Amino acid sequence: MLSRRSFLKRSALAVVAGAAMPAVFRRGVAAASTGGAPSKASGRRVLIVVQLKGGNDGLNTIVPYTNGTYYDLRGELAIPQSSVLPMNNEVGFHPNLAALAPMWDAGKFAVVEGVGYPTPNYSHFVSMDYWETADPTGGGGEGWLGKYLGELDAATISAVPAMNVGRALPPELQSNKVSISTVASLDNYRFQEDRRFPDIADARFDALHGLYAMPKGNPDLDRLLGGAFQAALDGSIAVQEAHAAYTPAVTYPDSKLAQDMLLLAEAVHFNKDLKVGHAAIGGFDTHANQIAEHDALLLEFSEAVAAFWNDIEAHGHADEVVIMTWSEFGRRPTNNASGGTDHGSAAPMFLLGNPVVGGMYGERPSLTDLERGNLKFTTDFRSVYATALEGWLGAPSDDILHGRFEQLPLIATST
Repeated sequence: MLSRRSFLKRSALAVVAGAAMPAVFRRGVAAASTGGAPSKASGRRVLIVVQLKGGNDGLNTIVPYTNGTYYDLRGELAIPQSSVLPMNNEVGFHPNLAALAPMWDAGKFAVVEGVGYPTPNYSHFVSMDYWETADPTGGGGEGWLGKYLGELDAATISAVPAMNVGRALPPELQSNKVSISTVASLDNYRFQEDRRFPDIADARFDALHGLYAMPKGNPDLDRLLGGAFQAALDGSIAVQEAHAAYTPAVTYPDSKLAQDMLLLAEAVHFNKDLKVGHAAIGGFDTHANQIAEHDALLLEFSEAVAAFWNDIEAHGHADEVVIMTWSEFGRRPTNNASGGTDHGSAAPMFLLGNPVVGGMYGERPSLTDLERGNLKFTTDFRSVYATALEGWLGAPSDDILHGRFEQLPLIATST
């Protein structure tokens, strides 16, 4: 953690350098010093994205427990009917999603079934690229959320308009215009001091600050380097101070995803200009030993997201946040010889929150009318993206998604 002396020194340097201290920074410092929280902004909207990396098995997540074909196809991998948490008389939650069942019961949980895209690709890297850029033609480029952030009015962009918790910036947040904060851990998300020479820590910081502030003879390059340094500095101080000042309203589980979601809850609470948050949980490529591995992953996911939701609800942000999940593809309907499932196609997406109109959306893929042994997708993932962009974030989606896609009625029109 930054010492108070270093914190104040570096704050002063930011002002001396000519950069106005960003609003998120000022609010974080004020809240940390008073123990309070900034006032809630009216009409605020935040999208929290949770990525299920590896290809989540949709059939064992939202289980068609009254469909005998499911049990015929899945054999020993099928979730026993007696264990399923019924959502209606056709499908139910995997039992390890119990922590999220209250949100379904309260009408705050939407399931979009059969999500995919034409001519599915079964490579993790290719399919993730399609989802991340919203371009199944493989055109690449900026991430779809990066484009959204880049098109916002520059005057409304704070030091931390989006926050990813993870080791690397996810491609969907890549932007040519906006700096995005990526926090691997609180210990690493700060100016790294050389512990061998603690007495020269401030001098090292001064030298680095001067290096980035030094004119390079190219105004665009000067702005790029100086802006990146300033955004990293401001963002790291704001996150550290917010964490020190935040008191969770619930006890978060001791899991990686849960601790990541705690950092996002802090960002929601202290940074009223936050637009997007991102976290990920990996391990869903369950080719073998699926029963134990998938069960554990769904338990970690559900308990982490439930803790996050209960926390932000207790802090008064329930009307401001929508959570959306995605995975690059589902699994094949049949099990394999290794006690697992192989790369598939269509799978469900989740949207959760007070602004969400809970229920089932899209068409459930047939378990008998398969395409080369795989489920046929029924809802284009870009329709869900369009709904998140236009229905929730209030942003035009055509340019971001490379076309016009039908929105789903899963965001309350009164929000």
